[in-house]
Amino acid sequence: QVQLVESGGGLVQAGGSLRLSCAASGRTFSSYVMGWFRQAPGKEREFVAAITGNGGSTFYGDSVKGRFTISRDNAKKMVYLQMNSLKPEDTAIYYCARAPSGYNDYATLRRYDYWGQGTQVTVSS
Repeated sequence: QVQLVESGGGLVQAGGSLRLSCAASGRTFSSYVMGWFRQAPGKEREFVAAITGNGGSTFYGDSVKGRFTISRDNAKKMVYLQMNSLKPEDTAIYYCARAPSGYNDYATLRRYDYWGQGTQVTVSS
């Protein structure tokens, strides 16, 4: 049984930084694409970032490109999201998710088969 647990959310001022972590309990962690999504009140869940199983390729949503960095440590079965230059519009619940190999549409929600419970990020102006 796969479990994903996010941590690191909190309150930060605009322009500040946070690092989110996602701990995975499943087997063969390195076989899976890992992604981050976020959802703000009244909005649909939005793609933030994804990283391939070996960490060789990363992908970002347009709204966070240049500010956020996704990374992974397969030995620790961890995924990270470094968030810099935060803006109030980044306020959302952030979710870690897992997708099987064999697809290249990393921003598509339906490709992800396991999701964490989410962690709240609030950016004040």
